[in-house]
Amino acid sequence: MGIDLPAGGRNKKTKRTAPKSDNVYLKLIVKLYRFLVRRTGSPFNAVVLKRLFMSRTNRPPLSLSRLIRYMKGKEDKIGVVVGTVTDDVRVYEVPALKVAALRFTETARARILKAGGECFTFDQLALKVPTGSNTILLRGPKNAREAVKHFGRAPVIGWVSGNSFSHEIVEAIQTQIGATSAQTLE
Repeated sequence: MGIDLPAGGRNKKTKRTAPKSDNVYLKLIVKLYRFLVRRTGSPFNAVVLKRLFMSRTNRPPLSLSRLIRYMKGKEDKIGVVVGTVTDDVRVYEVPALKVAALRFTETARARILKAGGECFTFDQLALKVPTGSNTILLRGPKNAREAVKHFGRAPVIGWVSGNSFSHEIVEAIQTQIGATSAQTLE
């Protein structure tokens, strides 16, 4: 006897083929880049499209300081971030940068423009460089989230890889797991 599968068989492909977001502007950008992938055959467009499908956790923000560091010596190129570009108050001087991103924080945009740089949206980028030539694809640090610090073995064990939570959070977790005493995770 076999497994009673629905018509069409079981799903073997697990990657996203569309964004989960209901944002109409994001859907329009996806529509545009689907067209560009089909008509240009550019690997750059394929990567951008794949990143547009990603969840917000997988589209981490990129700070202005990192952007400046990555673009050093490449001022003639356009930095492309499929995510948010955020401001960094620790940076005093901002060079003239050309950056395309899904979002810019107000202060980051203001500082880039004040320095004589340019901020593009993805539809503007598609008009300027349809194949993605003379661009640099950048990403923010994915594991810089606060939550990632708590991943790993439980803090009970001597050699720990994950940070412990505060006492309140530990108690909340215990009630969720159904632990009987408060000393199991401490």
